[in-house]
Amino acid sequence: MDAAAKHRVRVATSGNGAANVLTGLPVLDHLLGVLSEYAGFDLELELAPEGADAEVAAAGAALGEALADVLAGDVRGHGTATLPVDEALAHVTLEASGRPLVISNVDLSDARVGGLGSDLLARFLHELAEGAGLTLHVRLIHGDDSRHVLEAIFKALGVALAQAARPQRKEQ
Repeated sequence: MDAAAKHRVRVATSGNGAANVLTGLPVLDHLLGVLSEYAGFDLELELAPEGADAEVAAAGAALGEALADVLAGDVRGHGTATLPVDEALAHVTLEASGRPLVISNVDLSDARVGGLGSDLLARFLHELAEGAGLTLHVRLIHGDDSRHVLEAIFKALGVALAQAARPQRKEQ
């Protein structure tokens, strides 16, 4: 990656779920791999090294910006999914509305996931919604283990994004 570049990102929505993610944060790399797998998107994302909070924000913004053009096309534009990881169950509903908004009942500000001291999820979702123009609702139905909660949310987010990026049905 060019030293002057902030990030490099490529999303292929007609992929097979392959991910090559280098954010500098192993937990975020893993979660974006999960999102890519469940969306069926091929994702390449590389960020310039910064602090953890900046890297989380940059990853969300870069992915959102990469998805913005796709979601503005002749696609369904909305999606919803509920998925588990062990005891955690998360529901994500989204719409490519052009009005960025995140509504969530998830608070991981006290959780230390992957050594991060801040709420990885809130920052990422906010930047993703801003970059892609998404109205995004995230509900944690149940979950005690913060790693399971994050994985369930990223799985559900991947499936909802895949639905939103699906080509619009043509009327016969």
